[in-house]
Amino acid sequence: MKIHRKWLLLAGVLMIPSFLSGCSPFAMGLGTPVLMQPWVADRIQERMENKNDHRVPVLPPIPPGHRPYCEDPPDQQEILRTMPRVTRGVPYIYEEFRDDVEFTVEKIVDKIDPPRFFPLIGPAQLHHCHWKCTVYYTETIDSSYPFPFRVKRRRAEVVYIDKDHLHLCITGQDAQQATYREMMAVRP
Repeated sequence: MKIHRKWLLLAGVLMIPSFLSGCSPFAMGLGTPVLMQPWVADRIQERMENKNDHRVPVLPPIPPGHRPYCEDPPDQQEILRTMPRVTRGVPYIYEEFRDDVEFTVEKIVDKIDPPRFFPLIGPAQLHHCHWKCTVYYTETIDSSYPFPFRVKRRRAEVVYIDKDHLHLCITGQDAQQATYREMMAVRP
């Protein structure tokens, strides 16, 4: 028993300098750096910048006798964000690029549902705006090792984007005008 205790004490004494010198990966405790791929920061930044891509906006009520139209087609950045990502390759071994990008945007659906109750919003109408976006581009696959080659081919990809939004439903002219004023007021 004394021999085991002696060896454990000796091992502990020999381990202390390695923990104090920074040789141990856990020497910093909770402050120990964790390795992260370089693209993780880009993905987090994308999520923070484009929060409203998948949110449904709530707009003011539709005035009587007025028919709203889908007037805001998806922009090029939104279309590119919805496309599948380019394959992350290994530099000089396999790299993939998209060049000469062209877009066509078509409206597929523009309709308004009858009023119904939505939780946390109240009575509202759902306005469906669906778009078909065709993206034409040149796909380039490049490699330098083990033997150099480059493949270019013209590609087309179709992306469907739904830009649905809600219009509040309010009965009574006075309540409707008050809601318009409240929603259009500039807030700091």
